[in-house]
Amino acid sequence: MTLPAQMKALIQLHDGYSGTQTGPNITDLTPFLTDETVSVPAPGDGQAVIKVHLAAVNPSDIHFIKGEYGQPRIKGVPAGFEGLGEVVAGDTPLLGQRVSFFASASGAWAEYAMTDASGLVPCRPDLAEVDAAGQLVNPLTAIAMFDIVKESGADSFVLNAAGSQLGKLLIALGRDHGIKPIAVVRRTAQAESLRALGAAEVIVTGELDPLGTAKDVFQTLKPRILLDAVGDQFTSDLFFAMPSHARWVNYGKLSTDAPALTQLGQMIFQNKQIEGFWLTRWMKEVDPSRIPQAFVEIQERFISGTWKTDVAGIVPLSNAMDKLPEVLARPDGKAFIDPRA
Repeated sequence: MTLPAQMKALIQLHDGYSGTQTGPNITDLTPFLTDETVSVPAPGDGQAVIKVHLAAVNPSDIHFIKGEYGQPRIKGVPAGFEGLGEVVAGDTPLLGQRVSFFASASGAWAEYAMTDASGLVPCRPDLAEVDAAGQLVNPLTAIAMFDIVKESGADSFVLNAAGSQLGKLLIALGRDHGIKPIAVVRRTAQAESLRALGAAEVIVTGELDPLGTAKDVFQTLKPRILLDAVGDQFTSDLFFAMPSHARWVNYGKLSTDAPALTQLGQMIFQNKQIEGFWLTRWMKEVDPSRIPQAFVEIQERFISGTWKTDVAGIVPLSNAMDKLPEVLARPDGKAFIDPRA
């Protein structure tokens, strides 16, 4: 296949880190990105070029373009961590195949992306586009963190931001494995749908005395793992209300406020732990056989209907600069960019 010389892409305006921590909310992309026509990337050794069919937009993407993520921005390079497309160039037997990918060399918010060929994930033909385009960051994180839950041996676990796409995936995993999810959300309107999905209990932070409710729940269910995407004071209070040997696993920072650790003695006398989870690090450290096993499970769960992708909206690449913030502001769904539209 002969590739065009140029493509449309959302290009990063800055290098490195910003030193800020403003969270994944965004109302204006123009301080961070520009819509440009640039050269189509040329693959080097071990790389592949993908014609992008659909690109996901995750909170980590927003942190990244703001300079708040765990890896530095590169000025002049397209943004966007993950997507779905057809392999059109590179030294790989997957040429011509539909794959999910993590864009390690040239980002997914573009007509063409480039990544390490070894990281391409072939997609079953019956896997829907929205599921395939977002099967790396959230589903793989859900599988990895649920492994932590299973290894704890507890009959329940706590997760906040439970109405998010990742939260729903984790609740369904708990439901299907008989490990009770205790969901923490901000809005009462989310509670009923999460209970229907499989949450054993729902704690609503906006209701009267949510910490008291949590303490009552913990007395009965005795969770040992707290999966935290928020990192606020209420999360800290939840952790110190949990039983001995509890682990607080932080994987995101939706809150811009720093929590106070008010009962550090529990770390000593109750053997509690606080740790971080980053999917990039997990993929380097886990048994290599676990990753392909996980993708088999991920695709089967989406195709069978035990998981589903809630879509907030799909915006054309051509007007993503204007329309993407509006879609990202919609609650309880995932945003996508379509370079073909």
